[in-house]
Amino acid sequence: MYALAPTWLFASGSRTYSSFVPTLNKMRSARAGALRFRGRATDGASSDPALRRLRTALTVFFALDGFIFAGWVVRIPAIKAQTGASPSALGLALLGVSAGGVITMMLTGRLCRRFGNHPVTVLCGVLLSLSIALPPLTHSALALGLVLLVFGAAYGGINVAMNAAAVDLVAALRRPVMPAFHAAFSLGGMLGAGLGGILAGPLSPTRHLLLLTALGLVLTLLAGPTLLRSPAPAPPDAAPAGAAPAPGMTGRARWLVLLLGLIALCTAYGEGALADWSALHLTEDLGAGPSVAAAGYSVFALAMTVGRLTGTALLERLGQNRALVAGGATAAVGMLLGALGPTVWLVLTGFVVTGLGLANIFPVAIGHAGAVAGPSGVAAASTLGYGGMLLGPVAIGFLAEWFSLTAALTTVAALAALAAAVAFAARHALAREETA
Repeated sequence: MYALAPTWLFASGSRTYSSFVPTLNKMRSARAGALRFRGRATDGASSDPALRRLRTALTVFFALDGFIFAGWVVRIPAIKAQTGASPSALGLALLGVSAGGVITMMLTGRLCRRFGNHPVTVLCGVLLSLSIALPPLTHSALALGLVLLVFGAAYGGINVAMNAAAVDLVAALRRPVMPAFHAAFSLGGMLGAGLGGILAGPLSPTRHLLLLTALGLVLTLLAGPTLLRSPAPAPPDAAPAGAAPAPGMTGRARWLVLLLGLIALCTAYGEGALADWSALHLTEDLGAGPSVAAAGYSVFALAMTVGRLTGTALLERLGQNRALVAGGATAAVGMLLGALGPTVWLVLTGFVVTGLGLANIFPVAIGHAGAVAGPSGVAAASTLGYGGMLLGPVAIGFLAEWFSLTAALTTVAALAALAAAVAFAARHALAREETA
């Protein structure tokens, strides 16, 4: 969620993800077709019981990731009050999540290459479950920032590891199941926010997040053995040994990937901003109670889930570029309502519209970058996108301190509109790549 990504983020994208580029290389020959699948297998891979079990286990980890992150999000107002942090101090503390996540993303790929995607996913699931219990133990913004470094490290690690594992599985199944994994993340976020709203009254943040630790460890114990017993699947059309590596990005392809990465950054900024600041907007600007405030992220996550579950049909009907433009424009209108609406119900409606608009922009942008430039395109665009998701809350914090939280949240609408404008301006170049 960076409003502005540092230049090194794009320039070093290939280096950041180079440790698992070999995994992404497995998808090279299938990447264009993956964007046009109609939801059916092209061979018998999807009927393999081992692959079905592996898909189920990975889905659990995606849902667990969203569930635990949402549990932290809905307790931010209470922990802010507990630490006595100002908006800017809270923004700096939230930088701990960003810093821990970025550092770990640069290292987790190497760990996956050495030990395998599946063991690293399970380890990060344990760490994420344990680290969620730390924030309510703090009583200052500095202490909160330090423990959020640990939480961010676990969060960044599991996102890299489970997505790398999902890339292998998508290539083996030869079906476009990646949106379903991201839908599981959104569903987990919705359930985590909903549970947080129910427990916000009767339970303190400490007891609530300790409960999440216990649930996270139980789910990891149930799904982890399947990953640990399962080797990474190989795609049916894996390149033979000694084949030439995929070419890197050059010239026009690099610029297209940069534009797609910018689109991903703009929309991921909105996801992170709503995750960390929607509850505070409802409580501080509209006087909503804890349970209603928790519903803000819950309805947003529900809309994201619905949008991703129906994403394939939307892409078939509109095409990728029109889906990007329509999604950005829809999110911009929705977030203006969410930021400026005078009543709680109008704001919640705005959050729903924003979630529907943002739902498929990030996956489409990252997938299109892969179609343009192969694994190096995926790596560079993903780095920009995740940069936006991690640093957006920090930008919102400073803008809220300088202006107001309402004004700060309008930047989500502005960046969604920018994403739509970039996609529209680049429509001819992107269309040529899509049909190539």
